[in-house]
Amino acid sequence: MSNPTLTLLGRGTAAGGVAGLVTGLFSLLLAEPVMDRAIELEEARSAKEEAAEHAHAAAGAVAEHHEELFTRGQQHFGLVVTAIIAGIALGALFAVAYALIHRRTGYLVRAWPRALACCAAAFVAVALLPGLRYPAAPPGVGDANTVGERQQLWLAAVVIGILGMLLAWQLYVRLAGRAEPLRQGAVFLTGAATLAVLFLLPGNPDEVPVPATLLWDFRVLSLGSQVLLWAVFAAVFGGLGLRAAAKAGVNSPVSSQDLAATAPVK
Repeated sequence: MSNPTLTLLGRGTAAGGVAGLVTGLFSLLLAEPVMDRAIELEEARSAKEEAAEHAHAAAGAVAEHHEELFTRGQQHFGLVVTAIIAGIALGALFAVAYALIHRRTGYLVRAWPRALACCAAAFVAVALLPGLRYPAAPPGVGDANTVGERQQLWLAAVVIGILGMLLAWQLYVRLAGRAEPLRQGAVFLTGAATLAVLFLLPGNPDEVPVPATLLWDFRVLSLGSQVLLWAVFAAVFGGLGLRAAAKAGVNSPVSSQDLAATAPVK
């Protein structure tokens, strides 16, 4: 592996670690209280169902007590650690994708605008579009028997979102030299078509039995955490790129020619 690629991988993992830490703290301070309320409601609902199922049991029978494997405090600490690890892994994957996309023009050319554009596309592909089709639900809420199916549907939505953004990028590149409104319109229409394809997937198989206000708060916070994740990642990744470009003496003019140069060779 070449030195520039190693440097790019370091930028990705560093940006991912910082973004994961910030997002983990955001979730801990704002989203966890909402999760706690949702978990309490789900536990109360499950207890009522279990009591109804065992109503015919003999009087005086001792109910089975399920003890938590981890306390909520341990889970809160694990949330931040997991967010950092996930951010580092995400940063490594992003760096590989960035290297493949910009391999022909160099990794330091237009480091800042490219970081913003790639992170915006990644947010739309893996968070916004799938989230519009399958809005987030609090963990631990819902039927445990449908977890596998829901995970498969979410993964399918993410794959479709990524393919849609790759198609939008290819259209933008291949329309180089055309009017900018035409290129941007093609990207927008591709995104809209991708969202339409996502709604061809089956709906959520499980109802979310929590109050509407609580569910809304959780979904807004979930989307906010994704916005924060990609915004922080873009800022750190782009900032490190600018610093590396300055050290290497790379001039980063804003032009459309270098975008066209990233198109696959015919």
